[in-house]
Amino acid sequence: MSDPFLFDTASPRFGLPLLFAGQSQKEVFVNEAHSLADALLHCAIEGEATEPPATPVEGTSWLVGSSATGDWQGNDGMIACRQAGNWLFVPPSDGMRVLNRSTGQEMRYFGGWQAPETPADPAGGTTIDSEARTAILELIAALRESGVFTQS
Repeated sequence: MSDPFLFDTASPRFGLPLLFAGQSQKEVFVNEAHSLADALLHCAIEGEATEPPATPVEGTSWLVGSSATGDWQGNDGMIACRQAGNWLFVPPSDGMRVLNRSTGQEMRYFGGWQAPETPADPAGGTTIDSEARTAILELIAALRESGVFTQS
């Protein structure tokens, strides 16, 4: 028989608290894990900010900007989730994706938060190819609709 599998105190990717046999107040740990899972499942942020909103709404999440202040100080780059009147901070990990509701754009984390810039519309040149220009504009519009570029 192999040795039993031993867990740390939290899950490796998002730090969800784990339970142990005989642990007291298990509901605290279960509720924290459920709150984090609720915030991260199909995560959508309201936008990026360096300070918490004056009247935060339960269930909303924000990307904490650099040099954050107030309750967010020291949590730059993390996702701040408002749950049960408190802020839960989730450190990002490679592969994490969020929808930024303020721009309508998806962002992803890979060593840092990344979002592609919308290219400029084609203009100028000595020979103008209207078909190519139309195709490029349609491609940019499709990428905006799919959330790759900002909705602007």
